[in-house]
Amino acid sequence: MKQSLARIALVVKDYDEAIAFYTEKLHFTLIEDTVLTPTKRWVVVAPPGSDGCCLLLAKAVGEEQESRVGNQTGGRVFLFLYTDNFDRDYINLLHQHITIVREPVTETWGKVAVFADLYGNLWDLIEAPGK
Repeated sequence: MKQSLARIALVVKDYDEAIAFYTEKLHFTLIEDTVLTPTKRWVVVAPPGSDGCCLLLAKAVGEEQESRVGNQTGGRVFLFLYTDNFDRDYINLLHQHITIVREPVTETWGKVAVFADLYGNLWDLIEAPGK
């Protein structure tokens, strides 16, 4: 048996501001932006060079979903962005004025820093050892 994760839904306030953040600041690729209804779109972004799981940017609808924007995991790191060049991508975070929550450290499993996206979701930026 073989399985894989294809999409992770990330609840956002606004499609266009989320697309702009991920494509302009993190340099993700916009894979798809399809209008489904006048108020709902199917928006998929992925890190550059990725052939794995993508983010589905899902606009919050209603008070309950809106309360989850930026805090889908109760303040824990939610997403893990692996890179082949930590220094390049960390410098990009700084140049883009992205909030660094925890400065870089080197662990046995790699170099890591924690940053927040435009809504406050926490991400690990990770480079595995030997890359």
